Amino acid sequence: MEYRLLGGSGLKVSALSFGTGTFGGHGDFFKAWGSTDVAEARRLIDICFEAGVNLFDTANVYSHGQSEEILGKALKGKRDKALISTKATFAMGDGPNDKGSSRYHLRQQLEASLRRLNTETIDIYHLHGFDALTPIEEVLDTLNKFVREGKVRYIACSNFSGWHLMKSLGIADRYGWTRYVAHQVYYSLIGREYEWELMPLALDQKVGALVWSPLGWGRLTGKIRRGQPLPETSRLHVTAESGPPVADEYLYNVVDALDAVAKETGKSIPQVALNWLLQRPTVSSVIIGARNEEQLRQNLAAEGWNLTTEHVAKLDAATEQTPIYPYWHQYQFADRNPPPVPQPKPPEITKK
Repeated sequence: MEYRLLGGSGLKVSALSFGTGTFGGHGDFFKAWGSTDVAEARRLIDICFEAGVNLFDTANVYSHGQSEEILGKALKGKRDKALISTKATFAMGDGPNDKGSSRYHLRQQLEASLRRLNTETIDIYHLHGFDALTPIEEVLDTLNKFVREGKVRYIACSNFSGWHLMKSLGIADRYGWTRYVAHQVYYSLIGREYEWELMPLALDQKVGALVWSPLGWGRLTGKIRRGQPLPETSRLHVTAESGPPVADEYLYNVVDALDAVAKETGKSIPQVALNWLLQRPTVSSVIIGARNEEQLRQNLAAEGWNLTTEHVAKLDAATEQTPIYPYWHQYQFADRNPPPVPQPKPPEITKK
């Protein structure tokens, strides 16, 4: 297993990390992800340790706390081998202060997560989303206090816009507070918007990417094909509306390209899709999930080898999409504003 620095910090995380959204199965949404219990969680975590995985990701809202509880029990006696990442911001109740990133809510949720995880310290504590109603100064002062108290080691964010992250980093620098060292982001072969602004920002500010849903919300498993019905066991039956939108024909074309590369490399479609991500700039760790041991072992096998330059170029070409403004305009002046990875040829401007 390769270990990479987490952004501008000195913390090393495994290139593949394990996401525990499948732990618990509380409610229809998370039940569609999986219903892993404590015994199975212990087995999956042991397999991760054997492969060199050291980072385990969860959130307070995953199965309404059950994911954290199961992870905490499964790591009993092994906590020193694991880095734990969890999150807060989204609703954990019906009260007016049961959501958001206020000092009140974050303090309440940190203490609850520590209890459920049966630990004294959370290694990486994320804001699960941006809260535009709470002053950024209040949020960062609160997170800084968590670090100073020793209850959190590093702070991170998730699903921020570029200006959300940059303004937060600027305020942290102004007051000498702890900075975000990581950004947990959606990034996949069928969702490359991260490259437009968040990746250049991450390179400039040394913010590591922790990639969630690297298989495109379950669409890049190799089981979704042109002219075939959705597999019976797919979580997309329940969760498609909540995930990133993807046009069917675009997905099928990308799967065709993945098919070709998989045959040339002797790897599976998911392994090729994950390996492509592992070669992208800023990526500190790709978070993989699994319903069972077989899926986990298959996904872990995405690391330890590299696609060739030609294979990467083939996948890049198959997944190109013209970016939205202002990025398509900026790419016409790439000599002064070079993108971090190859981008589609920008449309020509017609002069009148």
